[in-house]
Amino acid sequence: MISFNYETDFELENEELISNWIEQVVLSENKSLGEVNYIFCDDEYLHKINVEYLDHDTLTDIISFDYTEGNLVQGDIFISVERVADNAKEFNTIFEEELRRVLVHGVLHYCGYKDKSDSEEALMRRKEDEKLQLFHVKH
Repeated sequence: MISFNYETDFELENEELISNWIEQVVLSENKSLGEVNYIFCDDEYLHKINVEYLDHDTLTDIISFDYTEGNLVQGDIFISVERVADNAKEFNTIFEEELRRVLVHGVLHYCGYKDKSDSEEALMRRKEDEKLQLFHVKH
């Protein structure tokens, strides 16, 4: 089950479409969907979590807490809507596209993909691009 929670004024336009897509992403990685919670917030909210739980005093667009057990994908994904908007401008893309990339990025971590090294990051980008295509096919 995928749930969407809002700690800011932002709301997704089509939760069902996004939810179905994320479920397809999980299934396409031969995993099962457990409970994935997306929490949309602002920079201040996410910065506080970053400092308190990860000891990182920086702004970020996403923090995910992975509770995956075996092939059962589950966790909490916090997304700063402000950071996503800034990144969309920086990367010269539309907000919705950048948001989908961040949404799928979190769940790909739960599927076992990392992004600490250059090679891991390159694979993560390829997987994000692949899974974004699933959204466009369904959309």
